[in-house]
Amino acid sequence: PYYESKGVRLDVYVKDSGRIFDIEIQTYHDKNLAKRTRVYQSMIDADNLMRGQDYQELKESFVIFITTFDPFGYEMPVYTFKNICKENKDITLQDETSKIFFNATAYKKETDVAIRKFMSYLLNKEPTDDFTRKLDNLVNSIKSNKQFRKGYANMGAVWYMDAKREGKLEGISIGLQQGIQQANISFVKKLLKKGLSTGEISQLVELPVTEVEQISKSIDN
Repeated sequence: PYYESKGVRLDVYVKDSGRIFDIEIQTYHDKNLAKRTRVYQSMIDADNLMRGQDYQELKESFVIFITTFDPFGYEMPVYTFKNICKENKDITLQDETSKIFFNATAYKKETDVAIRKFMSYLLNKEPTDDFTRKLDNLVNSIKSNKQFRKGYANMGAVWYMDAKREGKLEGISIGLQQGIQQANISFVKKLLKKGLSTGEISQLVELPVTEVEQISKSIDN
């Protein structure tokens, strides 16, 4: 199941009582892949905060990329990143965020059998166990679903950014600005309903007081 927030589409978005997982499958080499993890991480946190959650209640989160290429060139099957202290690597920030990259090209080095067979399937498109055979049947079934193809073609903002950078799309920056503006308006309305003053909101979201007051008037009307 995919998840869409503020125009950016997540391939798989899963959460339980204490954790959130965003899983992305990447089939082409993007040099800015690391910065894309920041986009997805910010989306996860912003989505939860926008729902009124206190930042201290943010769940442990994992941004996972499964790639059909080696994103860092060290021929490792898995690369896991956490925030650590540069001066003392034994100290972790403990912000409960992780960025994990699975490199399918190094599947033969993966010690977990299930993960190894899954990565092999992604790279070679040949199922080798019950799970990958079920997955292969599901993929073929979905590919023939017209509704899915239509939704898949309606790509999110991150993919639009990639296309724009490659010179394939123009004018998308206008759409992104409109999306950001709409998100600001929605957030301000929620803060107003919680009883915050226009001055407090102005400082919090870094918008002019006059703009916050204008949004407030729209609620009253």
